[in-house]
Amino acid sequence: MAKSVNKLAKKRFEYHNHLLDDATKEMNEWTGENKVVEIHLFQMFSEVFKHHDLDDAEALFIVGTRETTPSLEAVSAAPVKPWLFSRVFALLGASFVLLAMLFLVFRSNNAVPGMIFIGSLTVPFALLIMFFEINVFRNISVYQLMTVFLVGGILSLIATMILYSLIPSGNGTSWESALIVGFIEETAKMLVIAYFINRFHLNYIFNGLLVGAAIGAGFAVFETAGYTGQYGLVTLLMRSWQAIGTHTIWSAIMGAAIILAKERHQPVTGSNMVAPKFLRFYLLAIALHAIWDWNAPFALLDILYLQQWVLIAVGWVAIFVLINAGLREARTLQGQRILKATQLGG
Repeated sequence: MAKSVNKLAKKRFEYHNHLLDDATKEMNEWTGENKVVEIHLFQMFSEVFKHHDLDDAEALFIVGTRETTPSLEAVSAAPVKPWLFSRVFALLGASFVLLAMLFLVFRSNNAVPGMIFIGSLTVPFALLIMFFEINVFRNISVYQLMTVFLVGGILSLIATMILYSLIPSGNGTSWESALIVGFIEETAKMLVIAYFINRFHLNYIFNGLLVGAAIGAGFAVFETAGYTGQYGLVTLLMRSWQAIGTHTIWSAIMGAAIILAKERHQPVTGSNMVAPKFLRFYLLAIALHAIWDWNAPFALLDILYLQQWVLIAVGWVAIFVLINAGLREARTLQGQRILKATQLGG
């Protein structure tokens, strides 16, 4: 009996592992490499559980200026290991708990605006810091990041409202309506992402991930705060945990896809928007958004938010594939630089 149970468990593990390998290989082919991407979560987040002092944090925050951007030779192409995002998450989470205590213990309604702001900010901003950490080129400053986060987030909302005024979207829960909503919101964010990529003359996959994440995080913060003002704090709690796999992730995917599609050291153009390397990830982001909003007629998907967890997992698989592509890009560029230097030396 025990042997049969073990065999069944082993078969299930092998099936799930095979399914993951197929998914990463397919997405990796979209980036230009026909190879399975191995995902090592514990390795990637191993630094989260180690001690880091204030100097370590400050060293991360000073990058991106003319003096602190490393040369291509000095860029690390080793597997990324972000950790600061966890401290930012803990700080914002603790702030929310203190505000909640102020509201619940002292019945202070003055704490509610703070709860809405901090609650909306916690997960998207922590994710944004993670993408800031893994930008191995260290060529985007905190000031630039905050500009994209705030201005880009608002611009994407404005673009969304313009598109909503032009395209009827329905109730947002039927399949057709959810697809239109996904198209409108992801397209609006995509246009703003492309603008900032051109504005800052960005050329690396990690740059696209970061700019996309910044605009998605800004969009998520303002949208969640608005919905909470309308529907109450329960909405805030629901949207806060779900933010680990929504706008920030979807927009990061599109940002990286834009970089994949455009010519290096050239601005984003309309022709890049119809390139297969972009369209596949763009359509993936729209599909993830649409299925997220869709009120699926399957009771099973409502159990423990199964629908949301599956979509979160798919979104993160795409992120891990794009991180792998970003590291591959860094290694390739460094190899080309070494080869060129060798040829010149010869």
